[in-house]
Amino acid sequence: MKKIVIAIVLLAVSLSAKDMSLAKIVKLSQKGEKVAKVLCDESKLPTAEGTIEQLMEKIKKSNACPKLSKSKLEAVAYFVSNGSMKLTGAHIPVPAEAKCPVCGMFTAKYPKWVGLIEVEGKKYYFDGVKDMMKYYIFDVDFPYDREKITEFKTTDFYTLEGISTRDAFYVIGSDVYGPMGNELISFKTEDAAKNFMEDHNGKAIVKFDEITPKMVMALDGVEYKE
Repeated sequence: MKKIVIAIVLLAVSLSAKDMSLAKIVKLSQKGEKVAKVLCDESKLPTAEGTIEQLMEKIKKSNACPKLSKSKLEAVAYFVSNGSMKLTGAHIPVPAEAKCPVCGMFTAKYPKWVGLIEVEGKKYYFDGVKDMMKYYIFDVDFPYDREKITEFKTTDFYTLEGISTRDAFYVIGSDVYGPMGNELISFKTEDAAKNFMEDHNGKAIVKFDEITPKMVMALDGVEYKE
């Protein structure tokens, strides 16, 4: 497998046109976190399932916050979607200090996107399937014995359940962005993936064995040459 230069990839992400949407999401999430901590009872906030519009309605019905302006309510919804610590089900627990070994971001801030690879007793946490697949595919950049992987999980987008990376269904090309921009968005069932694809303009559903280096790099707007 060919070597990639991660710094160039990250630069390509930061310069892409769609990075404006990612910047807005991050900014709104940070604003929502402040609003939630000051004005809301975080223990009553809903879990992160659903669209932003659905989360806004759930937040209003939860009575976790006083009546909020539309902008504050939207910000809290983005915080819940990307950074809620109120997790249910068999989610992947992430240490607060854990950083993605590909991009260096603190993974625990993004429970909706967590991926996990355990190799020889050491656990590596990722802030999205895209970075996790880079860590798996590009063996020159990330040298370790793939045969010694003992745990390989991603997070179901709707339920936040930790699921098998190899068995999941992935939607690509949707209008939903992860912490690192365009993503392979994972689901436990094909029906859930189909529903998401229809709601969010996804281009295709792929399985683990269909994910290629070219596909992963294209998510960053980078052309991969064999």
